[in-house]
Amino acid sequence: MGNNTLNQLLSEISILHTKLLNLRPLSNEALNKIQRALDIEYTYESNRIEGNTLTLQETALVIQEGITIAGKSMKEHLEAINHAQAISFIKEIAKNDIQIEEKLIKEIHALILHGIDRENAGIYRTVPVMISGSRHIPPQPYLIQSQMENFIQEYKKKEKEEHPIITASYLHDELVKIHPFIDGNGRTSRLLMNLYLLSKGYVITNLKGDNESRRKYYTTLESSHTENNPVDFYILVAENQKEALLRYLNIVNVKN
Repeated sequence: MGNNTLNQLLSEISILHTKLLNLRPLSNEALNKIQRALDIEYTYESNRIEGNTLTLQETALVIQEGITIAGKSMKEHLEAINHAQAISFIKEIAKNDIQIEEKLIKEIHALILHGIDRENAGIYRTVPVMISGSRHIPPQPYLIQSQMENFIQEYKKKEKEEHPIITASYLHDELVKIHPFIDGNGRTSRLLMNLYLLSKGYVITNLKGDNESRRKYYTTLESSHTENNPVDFYILVAENQKEALLRYLNIVNVKN
């Protein structure tokens, strides 16, 4: 049942993706403003998943106006600013034919923790970790390097064989499973997934941070990591990409 649902979603996404490609290039000031708003939404939701308490409006004020929000920590402000810069970074990378390698993943992570944790920004962890609420235990530090190398090799294999949505989902799923960094693994994984999607002409998949969406997100990842069943997570990513494509196409068609 899961595979049938996934295959149906992938077929629908491919049709929407072709429609979007046929409309490109898209560049006018109105569309740029809409894109900036969508990027702020992505920063808000991705940070919200990790417990950041800035509202959508506060996130926009911090990023666009440089305003300090009373009662919110410096860390929360930096998380918003850093994530916005990381989006700009992956968009620039996606324009070029750059292969995903460990160095690039570390660069994304360094942006996420910039000014928050200088010692660990862009550096693999050297201590064991446990993920709160999960039965999955990430690998010991001495195994991280070899697992990351295997991860990159497997990604390159999948890229040749699988639908881009599957490959993008795998990048997120496997990186967060290895959990190579002390903090910021979730945000880095979501950015890596979206870097790949953008490079293939898709739009950003914005996984939501409300309680129900967050629960489903973690449940599907848990199923993948403890039961070797990634299909539900792939479906979740596909559903969100389909929704994002429909929304974007609707905006574009209204404006053209």
